[in-house]
Amino acid sequence: QVQLVESGGGLVQAGESLRLSCAASGSIFSINTMGWYRQAPGKQRELVAIISSGSSTNYADSVKGRFTISRDNAKNTVYLQMNSLKPEDTGVYYCKMVLTTTLGTIGPSWGQGTQVTVSS
Repeated sequence: QVQLVESGGGLVQAGESLRLSCAASGSIFSINTMGWYRQAPGKQRELVAIISSGSSTNYADSVKGRFTISRDNAKNTVYLQMNSLKPEDTGVYYCKMVLTTTLGTIGPSWGQGTQVTVSS
């Protein structure tokens, strides 16, 4: 069994910064892609940023130049540094990891989500 636990969300003013963390634990053999998604009220969940096992990154156009995704493989953790936050960044942020368990199963795992609220 694998568990992903997110932290770092909160309420900030526009222009401020937050750093999200997501740590995976359990029967993990390896982790491939790690990513962050978000869901605003009344909207579908959307990709924010992803990072491959080789540390290649990809970002949504709306966050390019403001957000940075990184990973610490030794800690099975992915981070999202969010700078120059805007009210439209408000939403629940979820981490997702595509991983292989010690039993050999391969698939995505999701965190429970952390709320980010940016006031204007």
